[in-house]
Amino acid sequence: MPCTLYCYFKVESEAEDTLARLKALQGELAAAGWTGQLSRRCDDERTWMETYSGIADRNAFLAIWRGARERHGLGMAAHVEWFQPL
Repeated sequence: MPCTLYCYFKVESEAEDTLARLKALQGELAAAGWTGQLSRRCDDERTWMETYSGIADRNAFLAIWRGARERHGLGMAAHVEWFQPL
């Protein structure tokens, strides 16, 4: 069953640069068929989240996603969780 990846992290500084890097990362993933969404907490503008739905092969996606994060200079600590529909 397809899953959704939720990845949240703190943006310490350079928010505009981080946003540009995340948009580039998401453009790369979208070209490979994985469309993501960016969000931030309503009560903490430094906590951001990437969300990717419909992931059938979690291991394959994680390998590509982690490689893309490194290429785009997004190596900050992040918390990853997977959910699937009931």
